[in-house]
Amino acid sequence: MQILIETLMYQLGQLFLLPTLALIAALFLYSFYSLGSFAVQGWQRRRGGGRPLLAWWRAHRHAGADELDVRAHKLLEAGRIATRVAPMMGLVATMIPMGPAMKSLSDGNLGAVSQNLMVAFSAVILALLAASATFLVVNVQRRWLAEELLEIEALRTGPRAEAA
Repeated sequence: MQILIETLMYQLGQLFLLPTLALIAALFLYSFYSLGSFAVQGWQRRRGGGRPLLAWWRAHRHAGADELDVRAHKLLEAGRIATRVAPMMGLVATMIPMGPAMKSLSDGNLGAVSQNLMVAFSAVILALLAASATFLVVNVQRRWLAEELLEIEALRTGPRAEAA
């Protein structure tokens, strides 16, 4: 019974390798998209634009502070998820090929060991690069959104706050 459960768990774990590698590839591509969008937004901000929260508030002036906060979180959501999920998927993609690599090592098949380790380490490297890139983007964008919230608050209070 124990051997059946162990075999089933091993086979189930192996089923997740391809989806995990596909997700890492998607996260890696997303990190480049994110870096490109970040560069464009940075260029726009230098020219006085590139303020998505401020633009949204101008279209929804009735929005309260909580709605602005939710909108800011929504703008950061994809990058924050990528930052956290990529390293986890990298770990999963490292661990899945380790079982076959260990089995190949015990069988004396060094070529299969090498192949499995190559997949494992390549996946974790790409996942960590993706996480690093999105981490950088999310943290700078968080500061930009905080600056926009201050701008919006200044626009809301306007001259009334200065007169007081």
